[in-house]
Amino acid sequence: MSGVDRTGVVARRLGAVVALLPEGRLLPEEVWRRRHAAIVRLALVQAVLLAVAALVLEERSVVPGSGAAGAASGLGWLHALHVLAAPLLVALPLPLARAEHLGRKLRGGAAATSLFTASAVLVHLASGTTEAHFHFFVMVGVVALYQDWVPFGVGLAITVGHHGALGSLHPREVYGTEAAVRDPWLWALVHGGFVLAASAAHLASWRLNEQQGLRDPLTGLANRTMLGEVLAHRLRRPGPVSVLFIDLDDFKDVNDSRGHAAGDLLLRAVADRLRGCARGSDVVARLGGDEFAVVVGADPATARWVGERVLRALGDPVHVDGRQLYVGASVGVADTATSGERSAEVLLRNADLAMYLAKAAGKHRLAAFADGMDRAVREKADLTADLARALAEGQLAVHYQPTVLLGDGTATGFEALLRWHHPERGLVPPDEFVPLAEETAHIHAIGAWVLRTAVRQAARWSVAAGRPVGMAVNLSPRQLGDDEVLTVVAGALAETGLAPQQLTLEVTEGVLVRDVDAAAERLAGLRAMGVRIAIDDFGTGYAGLSYLRRLPVDTVKIDRSFVSGLAAGGDAAALVSSIVELARGLGLDVVAEGVETEAQASVLRDLRCHRAQGFLYARPLPVADVERSGLVPGLARPSEHAGAATTSNCPEGAHVS
Repeated sequence: MSGVDRTGVVARRLGAVVALLPEGRLLPEEVWRRRHAAIVRLALVQAVLLAVAALVLEERSVVPGSGAAGAASGLGWLHALHVLAAPLLVALPLPLARAEHLGRKLRGGAAATSLFTASAVLVHLASGTTEAHFHFFVMVGVVALYQDWVPFGVGLAITVGHHGALGSLHPREVYGTEAAVRDPWLWALVHGGFVLAASAAHLASWRLNEQQGLRDPLTGLANRTMLGEVLAHRLRRPGPVSVLFIDLDDFKDVNDSRGHAAGDLLLRAVADRLRGCARGSDVVARLGGDEFAVVVGADPATARWVGERVLRALGDPVHVDGRQLYVGASVGVADTATSGERSAEVLLRNADLAMYLAKAAGKHRLAAFADGMDRAVREKADLTADLARALAEGQLAVHYQPTVLLGDGTATGFEALLRWHHPERGLVPPDEFVPLAEETAHIHAIGAWVLRTAVRQAARWSVAAGRPVGMAVNLSPRQLGDDEVLTVVAGALAETGLAPQQLTLEVTEGVLVRDVDAAAERLAGLRAMGVRIAIDDFGTGYAGLSYLRRLPVDTVKIDRSFVSGLAAGGDAAALVSSIVELARGLGLDVVAEGVETEAQASVLRDLRCHRAQGFLYARPLPVADVERSGLVPGLARPSEHAGAATTSNCPEGAHVS
């Protein structure tokens, strides 16, 4: 092996050892400068005092009138040299310590060299007296103010080198015991061990004190302060750094329905799962509330892999107080390759932006930061501000899509679907603004307005048609988790006089299984009023036979993703058949959503599914078009084809939940 190769191996091994050393907080620049200035002043004072001490000892060692013999019997040439050498040796490193252009470690190491050199000189002046050695331990306490390994390492090296090398040359000037005089290197290691132990004690105390202000008290994870310091430290090193920004989906609903104690238990469980998803070198932090972050010292592919593990881990139910809770998460990923600059603030901001877009795209998913995301977030903020005014300014409207009998196409009821006619943007797709309403408090006012409007319309149509007209209204997750939902529903029924059994409240499958006991309790209260309950988008979540038996449900609505593949046969038909048989066995009605072709309708009839919704029969329509279409007999003359009367070009099935 060549000399260059050996040097490289040694450097790598040394680097590996250094990497194992515990790292503390980086002192703020102002604090470090203030402490360093005080330590340098102390080193200068020590140099002066040691010069005075050396001079006094030299004077006392020379007996007046003794001549050369007296001098020889005194300290001799070595002590005479100390008079000049003591202040010089102690002060020599201080110009480096005062050089502003040098880094902290070099300047701190220079100051530590001066301090521990003063200890070595004092031991010589005291002729190895044991008490003089205590000065080394005092200096260990002084350099602890740097909160850095380098000054401690300097002190350890000077201690061992001084006690071993000079202890071998002049043992009685270093040691005060015969055992140490006989074996100076052994005792050099013993003294070095004491210095190392003192240094480790200071470091342990320093690190433990830091933890009190750097850990989240609820979860034990790193807090925001520690996260920022870890990021700043890693960004100073070369190599890729990535950040995951994690926000729990609908956590507020857990606090509202189960209380803050249950919410705290859930946060602890989430923290444990995040620890399990992270690698050993990653740092997991709780930023506050239901926000978490993970610092990944690796490339974007590795960070995405960690993020996908997080999604899988949080997709499983969490047991809290004997009950199962489902909590999803939206994850944003950002890395130094796309951030444009190695800045902790920029990296966290980019990951936060990506997380918001993941949430807006449907929640419980991962999004990676890319150029242009900041513009998308600004547009989202503008849309949210516009949505706050939309209801008051009359920009919202309710359209109605019929539910029909598959046998003859007769409409048995309608589903109320929300639409937003923006004065500048035009018709805003529901999948853009409904998630925004759910993220804010707007969903409560908007949802209540949709419910009252739809119930009032059903009552009018029932009177005009001379028969009951059913109406289905979607409840958002936030509405279902709000105690006021019972009052809002009861008020709408009382205000309009609509029979409760004509109203069906639809909730998505994922909302039900997130906390099945709380959902069952809330739905039971609604059902006690006489209204019907339907599970929307059935088959896309976790609900199955065990959930359906526990929930007060009347209707199951098969998600359109299963219906779309019916004409091709295969798994889709088998899945739909299983759902129909499951519902029939439990005495539940079944509605197939998203029926667009006669071939799909034919397969559904063969599978004995009796009711459906979809573009094949009618798109969501405003009130006037429903009445002109003849979908409600007795309101107007029927058209030749119900679907021909459609004027809405909104996607089917988008609603307020």
